[in-house]
Amino acid sequence: MKLKCLLIVCLITGFSGFAQELALANQGGSYGYITKTGDWQINPQFKVAKNFSEDLAEASNDGKTWGFINRKGEWVIQPSFEKTKEFNSGIAVVLKDKEWFYINTKGERTLTNVSTEKFYDFNNGYAIIRKGDYVGFINNKGEVVVTPKFTKAFNFENGYSKVLENGKWGLIDPSGNYLVKTEYDGISNFYDGNIVATLGETHGLIINNEFKIVSGAEKIWDFSNNSEYTYAEKGGKMGYINSKGEWIIEPAYEKARAFKNGLAPVMKDKTWGYINPKGEVVIMFQYKDAEIFSEDGLAPVKSSKLWGFINTEGQLVIEEKYDITAGGFSIFQKNNPKGFINGLARVKEKKSWVYINTKGDVLKNMQFDNLELFQ
Repeated sequence: MKLKCLLIVCLITGFSGFAQELALANQGGSYGYITKTGDWQINPQFKVAKNFSEDLAEASNDGKTWGFINRKGEWVIQPSFEKTKEFNSGIAVVLKDKEWFYINTKGERTLTNVSTEKFYDFNNGYAIIRKGDYVGFINNKGEVVVTPKFTKAFNFENGYSKVLENGKWGLIDPSGNYLVKTEYDGISNFYDGNIVATLGETHGLIINNEFKIVSGAEKIWDFSNNSEYTYAEKGGKMGYINSKGEWIIEPAYEKARAFKNGLAPVMKDKTWGYINPKGEVVIMFQYKDAEIFSEDGLAPVKSSKLWGFINTEGQLVIEEKYDITAGGFSIFQKNNPKGFINGLARVKEKKSWVYINTKGDVLKNMQFDNLELFQ
């Protein structure tokens, strides 16, 4: 019995160690990966590297030939490709001898019978295929699940893809069935049942398969950050609507961002503050710029050129001395969130990138030339 328990503990420990998140970092001109304790899991040794995806990361010793390493820094697929893209659904797109093709996690060619004029990345088990002017989808077995008939298509998000057909937008599922028929001039992704759409010059929500116009709306942002409320524009001003398409806060602001932790940053008279869902000012208008709160209860704000962090009571808990440029240094990762994620925030102090905790302490006092988010 003791032996059985020991084996279980070892298996759990081993799995946790292998699957831990790592952040790509550059120090002294070489790339490696750090853990959330600030230790080097993979010492800086690559001329260039990218983020981990499905426990494999693209890396190159010379900047010309690419392969894939595991989270121990071992070569799983030897550098032999001119270009690579990240693994998703167990498949990656690579370029070798001027030819693009798919490989599996062993580095072997796969899905060799797929008929497509361009190789697209897999995402959540599916990849776009192209035939002439039209696109469709295959699954990770290489089977055509959506026949190419759309002018444009985006990767599936929350189970649905945005598609353009005969000049109109709609949403389909992975079998090609329409959640929303291609009847709209604009459409958002599906977020917790919420869909924003445009029909001609009118803006609204699709509720119970019917288009509901939001009175006076000139633009509506999607519900990706909050399932209850989103911000919208009317008469050149910003306000908020709920998931029923009702104005809950009448437009009165020059700019607005999403509600998180019960507060949303808004700009009035060129100054930012925070309001609650009743439209009441909770944190006074006093900032040059302000971002949404994170799950950790902190939000980036700046009074001048540099950023600090406040709590939900408006108290400055980390002084304004950082840059928080969202994109980091990687051109391969888009829309990186600003602020804290699981207790750590990536910030730039003077010329160096660091991670800080919610107390403002620098992780292991480690400084980097460049730094990515944990993956």
